Amino acid sequence: MTRIPIDEAGPRLDELVRRVAHSCETIALADHGHVAALLVSPRVIEDLEDSLAVSDYRRRKAEGTLGAGIPHEDVRRILGLGP
Repeated sequence: MTRIPIDEAGPRLDELVRRVAHSCETIALADHGHVAALLVSPRVIEDLEDSLAVSDYRRRKAEGTLGAGIPHEDVRRILGLGP
């Protein structure tokens, strides 16, 4: 993770955002030496959300607290994929 002081980031914000967007690099914006904010690619957040959803599913499955599912045939019909 690259750390950049906030006062240096302002004039370079367009460059920093492009770096984050194209490389999935995370950039920490520091205020008086402490990280105050992060520039993070949306892809990184999406991957984290997916991982959390899978972990939550596995936890609920292990606990036996999953709700009733939807039959495969119904899902195919709902999605218009035929029988």
